[in-house]
Amino acid sequence: MTLATLALTAAVKERALGLGFDAVAVGPADPPAHAARFLAWLDAGYAGTMDYLARTRAERVDPQRLLPGARSVVTVALAYRPDGETPGWEGVARYARGRDYHDVMRPRLRDLAAYVDGAAVPGTRSRAAVDTSAVLERDLAARAGLGWLGKNTNLLSAALGSYFFIGVVLTTADLARDGAQPDRCGTCTACLDACPTRAFPAPYVLDARRCLSYLTIERRGEIPVDLAGEVADWIFGCDVCQEVCPWNRKAAIAGEPALAPAAPPPTLEEILDLDDAAFRERFRGSAIRRARRAGLVRNAALAAGNRGLRAAVPALRRLTGDHDPGVRAAATWALSRLGEGETAARGD
Repeated sequence: MTLATLALTAAVKERALGLGFDAVAVGPADPPAHAARFLAWLDAGYAGTMDYLARTRAERVDPQRLLPGARSVVTVALAYRPDGETPGWEGVARYARGRDYHDVMRPRLRDLAAYVDGAAVPGTRSRAAVDTSAVLERDLAARAGLGWLGKNTNLLSAALGSYFFIGVVLTTADLARDGAQPDRCGTCTACLDACPTRAFPAPYVLDARRCLSYLTIERRGEIPVDLAGEVADWIFGCDVCQEVCPWNRKAAIAGEPALAPAAPPPTLEEILDLDDAAFRERFRGSAIRRARRAGLVRNAALAAGNRGLRAAVPALRRLTGDHDPGVRAAATWALSRLGEGETAARGD
């Protein structure tokens, strides 16, 4: 390892921290160590309807396909744990309560990539990536030493817990590598035991088809009846396995103001009344848009039923005639939960 390489690596890390990231680690741009496990996970059907993962499987297991000639991966973390609770937002995963993290991270990652290109030898090429790119950013970050893989499949850090976003810069520059961290989960199974839908068939293995984050965000159409009651109050994502993790008890607080809620959350009744235009306007610049109007209204209907919210009955009756079958099914289920099943069937 040359002094020039060490100096460049130190400068890149300093730049990353200067851009507001909370941690940075560097690893190789070789195929991730968990590539074979990822492919087996796909073949087992655990990805559910997330077909885009299978379509880009070749790219995800080989960073060279994303950036030919890549030699190093700069991985960064941006904390999002709020300072205390944010009343009213309990049914929304913490990461989605403020501005869309993609909009927060992308400009900084591009800035970091440009910095690497300018600071390294001429001809260096770098590419920034968040979780929308065909890259296994979690696995690359684990190998770089940003954290270790927890039993709930999240990346864990002694300083940040699991409440942080991961960003990646692939580069053809040769940078000094950090070492991978040891698994510090020990015998703890709190995350596995707490999962309301039993989405972990084994430690370190997630069946997305049963995960509330997948069901309330990625899945379109109906949520299986046997899982509808387990949705509880969650209308976007789920934090249960993170809330019980001991490493999150003293996780660092987010220092980025944009990740904090900018306005009070809408009530379940307000969500149930949203049409497509109102949904887009209300959640402009929010990661919640990922669920689309139909998904969020469907989730709110299930939550209303689980909460016993009788004030939502008129809206739920109306939604039994919604154009989306997932919304119709959720509204019908919620009315039945509220003891209004026969009324819903008559359409009264």
